[in-house]
Order: sequence, then C-alpha cells, then structure tokens
Amino acid sequence: MPADGAGDRALTLLADGAMRQMGQLNAAEFESFCGRVGALARKMPDHLPEAEKIMHVRSVLKEFENYRAGEDALLHERLSGWRALVLTLFTELFAALGVDASSKSAASISDVIRHMNTAEEIAQLSARIEAFLHPGGSERKNDVDPAHLRKADRTTANDNAAGLRGGGAAVDHVQRMIDKGDKGLVAIFHLNVLDVISERFGMEAVQDCIMAVSAHLTHSLRKGDAIYHWSDASLLGVLEKRANSRIAMAELQRIASQNREITITVGGRAVMLRIPIEFELIELDQLESAEALNWVTSFQAVGI
Repeated sequence: MPADGAGDRALTLLADGAMRQMGQLNAAEFESFCGRVGALARKMPDHLPEAEKIMHVRSVLKEFENYRAGEDALLHERLSGWRALVLTLFTELFAALGVDASSKSAASISDVIRHMNTAEEIAQLSARIEAFLHPGGSERKNDVDPAHLRKADRTTANDNAAGLRGGGAAVDHVQRMIDKGDKGLVAIFHLNVLDVISERFGMEAVQDCIMAVSAHLTHSLRKGDAIYHWSDASLLGVLEKRANSRIAMAELQRIASQNREITITVGGRAVMLRIPIEFELIELDQLESAEALNWVTSFQAVGI
C-alpha cells in the first residue's frame, strides 16, 4: 500500500475511534452523527487531492464540534430540569412541614440545589440534607412517616388534651436559646405503645396517658425545664443550662425508669397501664436553627 494510502487509512481509523468515544445523551442524534462522520471518513482513502483531504478533515472536525455543542446544551438543559424538580420537591416538603423556606437551614439547601454542578457540590448537598434530616447525628436512616408528620403539633397554644403548649412554642423556645448562645439540650420523648392503646381503648385513653406521662416528666425534671406537646405520640423537652449530654442521659434514664403504672377509666372500669418512654437527646449546637427540629421524627431512641 502506498505511504499516502496508509496515512489516509490512519485518518479514517482516528475519526472512527474518536466518534465511538463521544457521549450518547440522545441515541437518535448520536446515530445520525455517526452516519455523517462515517460517510466523510470513508472518502479519505480515495486518493483525493491534498486540498480535498484537508476539506474533508475540516468537515469531520466541524461535525465533532457541532455534536459536542449539542450534547453540552442537552446536558445543561437536563441538569437545569433536575435542579428545578428537586427544588420544587424540597419547597413543597418545607411547606408541608411548616418550615420557612427562607430560614437559614432551608435556604442553605435550596442555594446548593440551584447551583450544584460538580461532584463536590452534590456531596455538599447530600451532607446538608443529612444534617437537616438528622440534626441529632442519628445513624438510623428510617423513612419519614407521613402519617406521623400529619399528626405533628406545631401550634403555640395549649389546646391539646395534655394541656401543654404545642411544638411551635417549643421551636420558639429553642430558637431563643440558640440566638442567645445558651447551653442546653432537647429531648424527644416517644410513647410508642399509644397506637395500641388507641386501637384497644380509644383516643380518650391516649390523651389520659399523655397527660400522665407529661405530669411525671414535669415533676421529675429541673425547674426551668419545659415540656411541650410534639405529636399525638411524643413530647418534647427543653432542658436548659445542660452542657453534659452523658449526665443528662443518665438523668432521663432514671426518670424514665420511675414512670409508674397509671390508671385510666374505660367504659366505667379501671385499667392499669405502664407507658414505656423512649427518648433521644440533641445538643443545641448540633442544630443550625430550631426549625431543624421539625425533621426529628425517626431516631435512635433510648428506651426504658
């Protein structure tokens, strides 16, 4: 084979190899691109004059440039679409949970979503979502239970059966402490048998149980600590001037172990029940803002 024929063949193989390495975001467009480049490449070994060879090489390069520009535009369009979709989902979720989308913790997630482009930025978004979903550093990654969220009490009034102020007042309390730089802890108390009690004895029995447990906690905790109605099956405690979570953990385990049986009246007869108390402690400095508490619905609990 003449030397110029070998060179022409090399150009054909080079074009074919480069073509196969291009991205394929759009299968139909990629197939069309391969057809155009292949047709041009096949003409190179035809012993064309040098000027025509250069023209064909330039045409092949132009096809690559146009295809790459189209792929970049399509990738940008898809990335923008995914950003918009994720941002919409989080905006709707913030609204459903009563979280202000302009708050520091929510806005930090939204800002990253709007501009994420690199693997590092995606990792940053993942870390912020993790911190927002699990402000207490929980290792347990359970799905959020929508039914539980619907039952969440985020009011500030004391219009629940236990006579306690709602979770909205708890969030306000914690935010004031964060703003002042106070030390303290938040305890989420879950009363996990209340669903069974509700099925067997009705909601009035559940309300009696919540009243009894809240009274026990209020009596046992320090003066200045506060108990709030967090949901139909949980209470939230704000423990002020606590810096050592281990000491507080031991204190709460002792209080939980002293929770005695209670007597409720169901259908004119007395029923004795003991409500197990499970809890998690969260240090205030683990929270970007008090609104992060709205995400504490699944956790690694300590139970007695």
